[in-house]
Amino acid sequence: MTTVLITGANRGIGLEFVRQYAAEGADVIACCRAPSDAAELKTVKGKVRVLALEVTDDGSVAALADALKGMAIDILINNAGLGSRESARGRIDSAAWLKLFAVNSVAPVAVSAALLENLKAGKDKKLVTITSQLGSIANHDGGAFPYHASKAAVNSFMHGLSRSLAGDGIAVGIFHPGWVKTDMGGQSAPVTPEQSVAGLRARIAELSLDNTGSFRDFSGKTLPW
Repeated sequence: MTTVLITGANRGIGLEFVRQYAAEGADVIACCRAPSDAAELKTVKGKVRVLALEVTDDGSVAALADALKGMAIDILINNAGLGSRESARGRIDSAAWLKLFAVNSVAPVAVSAALLENLKAGKDKKLVTITSQLGSIANHDGGAFPYHASKAAVNSFMHGLSRSLAGDGIAVGIFHPGWVKTDMGGQSAPVTPEQSVAGLRARIAELSLDNTGSFRDFSGKTLPW
C-alpha cells in the first residue's frame, strides 16, 4: 500500500491529489491549516487522514513530524502555495514579499526536512514540490516579481536536495502543474484540476534517481531554469 502525504490538501490541486490517490486505494495523509473548515476534503472517500499543518509555523511542522514518527511515507507532495501579482515598481510591501517566500520557498524545505526519516523508510522515496513555470529565470517576463522569485528559490532548493538526498535513494520532482482552473489560476485557465493532477501523477510515477532534480511540467516537458 502506498502512503502519500499532501500539503495544502483542502482545495484546488491539493484536493484533487487527495481524490485521485484515494480512489486508487492509497493511504493519504491530507494536511491543511484548518481541518475543521475543510468540509469538501472530509467528503473524499477512501483511506484519508486529515491533519492540521501550518507550513510556515515551525511548531506546527514539528507537531506533524511527531504525529507521524516511525511511519513510512512513500510520496511527499509539497503543494501548499501562495500567489501574488505584485511588481517591483513603486513601493514594495516587504512583509508581503517575505510571507510569500516563507510559504513558497522555505516551507517546502522545512516540511521535507522534518519528514526526511519518514521518506527514507518508504518504499518509493519520492519528494515532490509543485512549483511554477514562472520560477524560470530564463523566461522571466518582468512581472509578478516576488512570486517568480519565490518559485525560482524553491526550484533551487529542491534541485540542491536532489543532489544531497540521492545517496538516501530519494528522488526529487520539481513540477509545474500547468495553468489550472483553481482559485489561484482563475476560471479562464485552460487546464482542469483533474487533467493537471492526472499528468502530475504520471510524472511522479516515472520519477526516479535517473531524472531526479529535473524541472518539468505536468505533460512531461522539460522547462528552462
